[in-house]
Amino acid sequence: MTETVIGQETDLPLQVPPSPRIPKVLQAAAFVALRRPMTRLLAPKYDGAFTLRIPVFGNVVIVTDPAMAKQVFTTSTDDLGNLQPNLSRVFGPGSVFALEGADHRKRRKLLTPPFHGRSIKNYEKIVEEETLRETASWPQGVEFETLEPMMRITLNIILRAIFGADGAELEKLRRIIPPWVTLGSRLVVLPTPTRDFGRFSPWRKLADYRREYNAVIDFLIEQATADPRLDERTDVLALFLRSTYEDGSAMSRSEIADELLTLLAAGHETTASTLAWAFERLSRHPRVLADLVAEADADTDGAELRQATILEVQRARTVIDFAGRHVLAPSIELGQWRIPKGYSVMVSIGQLHSNTDEFPNPDQFDPQRFIGNRPNTFAWIPFGGGTRRCVGAAFANMEMDVVLRTVLRHFTIETTSKPDEKWHSRGVAFTPKKGGRVTVRRR
Repeated sequence: MTETVIGQETDLPLQVPPSPRIPKVLQAAAFVALRRPMTRLLAPKYDGAFTLRIPVFGNVVIVTDPAMAKQVFTTSTDDLGNLQPNLSRVFGPGSVFALEGADHRKRRKLLTPPFHGRSIKNYEKIVEEETLRETASWPQGVEFETLEPMMRITLNIILRAIFGADGAELEKLRRIIPPWVTLGSRLVVLPTPTRDFGRFSPWRKLADYRREYNAVIDFLIEQATADPRLDERTDVLALFLRSTYEDGSAMSRSEIADELLTLLAAGHETTASTLAWAFERLSRHPRVLADLVAEADADTDGAELRQATILEVQRARTVIDFAGRHVLAPSIELGQWRIPKGYSVMVSIGQLHSNTDEFPNPDQFDPQRFIGNRPNTFAWIPFGGGTRRCVGAAFANMEMDVVLRTVLRHFTIETTSKPDEKWHSRGVAFTPKKGGRVTVRRR
C-alpha cells in the first residue's frame, strides 16, 4: 500500500513507500532489537523500499535496491544531508559527521591527504610491526578469539599514524578508547535522556571518557605545537596543525580533538571487526585459505586473491549495515516515490550485498567473484557511498591486506567444520558472536 503525505511547502501529494501492517510500536521495538533480521525478512515483500517509524530517527525509508541506492548517493547534498542524529553525538560537533554542505566538503579536503597515495604506503611498515608485536604472544594449538587482538592491532596502528610516536599519553588513549567506543556505539541509537541520571548512568560515563580524552589531546597538541620539527612530521596531528582552509583559517583545537576522535574510533573498530570475520571465514574455507597462503609465500607483490577475499568478507559479513541520509529539500524523488522533507533514508548495505542480480549465490563465500571483476559502486558499499563515503577506506583496505599477509606468512590457520559464527551487534557494528575464534600454529 502507498502512504500519502501532504507536502510541507507545496500542496502536492507525496507518495512514500508502504509500511508493514504492524503497530508502529512493534516496528520500532523490532528494528531496535533485531534490525538486521527484520530488514532481511521485509525486503522481499516490498519493491526496493519500505517505510518504518524508528525511535530517534522518526520516519525512515529503508532502501534495498541498488538503483535506488545510486539515487541516494548521487542526490545533491543540498537536498539529502547527513542522517540526523548521527555519530557526532559521540564524536562532537567538530567531527566531519556533524558537518553539512560546503563545510563538509572543505573538511574532507583536509582529511584526504593523510589517507591516500604515498601517505598510505608510508604506514605499511607500522601495520606489519604492530601485527608482529601482537601475534608474538598468540597461543598455539589452542582456539582463541581474534577480535580483541585485531582491536589492539588496529588501535595501535591508528594511534601511531595520528600521533607519530608512543608514550604515556597514548597509553591513556589505549585504555579509554575501546570501552568508550563500545559504550558510545550502543548509546548512539538510543534517545538522549532529558535529565541527568547520576554518576552511575552510561551517559555520565560517556561524558567522563570525553573529559579524560580532552585532557590528553590538549597535552599532545601543546607538545606538537612546541615541536621545532613540526614542519617535518608526517603524522596526522602535525598535518592537521599545519593545514588551512582556502581562506587561510585553520581548524580550532576543539575541531581537531573531535576529528581525531572520529579517526580513532571509526578507524579501528570496523577494520578490526572485518578482520575477525576474515579469520572466521578462512578457517571454514580450506581451499581459499590454501590459495591465500601460496600467494602470500610467493616472491612477488601479488595480492589479487587477498584483495578479492577482503572484498568478499566485506560483502558477506557486512560490519556496518546501514548508510543514512536526511531529506532537506521539500521533497526528493526515489524510484517511483516522492519522499518529503524531514524523512530519513537508510540504504540497507546488507541487503544490497545479498542482491542476487549483482552477486549470484550471495550466501556462498566466494572471493573468485571479484577476481578481475570490480564490484558495482552502488551495490558493494561497506564504506558507504557518495560524498560521505568513508575517507579512510583506502587506509582500512591497506591495513587488512598487510595484517592478513603477515599472519599468513607466520602462522598456519587450522580449518574447522564448526558451524558459522552468528552475528553479534555491538550497537553500530556487527562482529562474530564468538569473536572470530581460530586455532593457529607458528610456521
